[in-house]
Amino acid sequence: MKIERLPLNALRAFAEAARAGSFKVAASRLGVTPGAVSRQIKQLEDRLGVALFDRYPNGVRVSEAGRLLAEDIDAGLARIASGVQTASERARAATTLTLSAPPSLAQFWLLPRLANFEAQETQIDISLDADQNLTAPTWHAGGARLALRYGRGPWPGVRSLRLFDDQLFPVCAPALLERTHIDTPADLLALPLLEVVWQSRQNIAFPGWRDWFDAVGMHDAKVPIQRRFSLYGMALDQTIAGRGVMLANPAVASDRLASGVLVRPFGNRFVLDSPFTYDLLLPTTGNAPPKAQRFIDWLIAEAKRFREDTGMSS
Repeated sequence: MKIERLPLNALRAFAEAARAGSFKVAASRLGVTPGAVSRQIKQLEDRLGVALFDRYPNGVRVSEAGRLLAEDIDAGLARIASGVQTASERARAATTLTLSAPPSLAQFWLLPRLANFEAQETQIDISLDADQNLTAPTWHAGGARLALRYGRGPWPGVRSLRLFDDQLFPVCAPALLERTHIDTPADLLALPLLEVVWQSRQNIAFPGWRDWFDAVGMHDAKVPIQRRFSLYGMALDQTIAGRGVMLANPAVASDRLASGVLVRPFGNRFVLDSPFTYDLLLPTTGNAPPKAQRFIDWLIAEAKRFREDTGMSS
């Protein structure tokens, strides 16, 4: 008998009837009529030339030949199920993507957008790593380890793709703006100024209020920093709570500006161009596995859309 001509529906009906010991129960499980099950089993018996069931007025009983065939079919189905599971596990292992990123970028920019990608690409497992040590990006067995970095390139030993440049501008809570007179940069000197103090891996200090006041021409102003933070998230929480004004960038603040929990007291004026950039770091050699490439393409498209929405450059 040729395998491609095996009556697979008949084999399925027979296996279910053998397990149940009943054509009627098998029909219910398969969603067909008892007559259909009976015909499919009769077709199989005619093909094999052997009776698979002993038929009685009050029911059926699987024959010895039928019992042996049922065992072989069950064993075959178990092997098929095992093969499918193994293939599925291999596929999942081959599409694991590890992405290291600065905590602020991951929390405030990437995660709110990543949900849409994961809903479309359910077979890609993405693991986010906040470790800022620059582990070399790699391709591996259909997956990848990549990095997002905030700082000043060039980045040694990798291929980098610019996502967007950086800008800094004052932000505060709407309630603070309502109760405070803020028309000029000098007005900020009377308010609590919150500052993020951060050193890049290249030992380059993150621009702060001193740089911003210099950029707006207030070189001699004494800048009263009330509180300093090592993480953007802490400064942002305090700013949203109305406890001061901070310098923020689009990647961190754009979603909160859109929701209204933050405002820019000067609108689009008095923006400090930061020397830092956001870059995606890739291996210098080899080709991205297809699913990893889809993530890269998606990330580049999201960055482009973000630049257009915020008026930033790449």
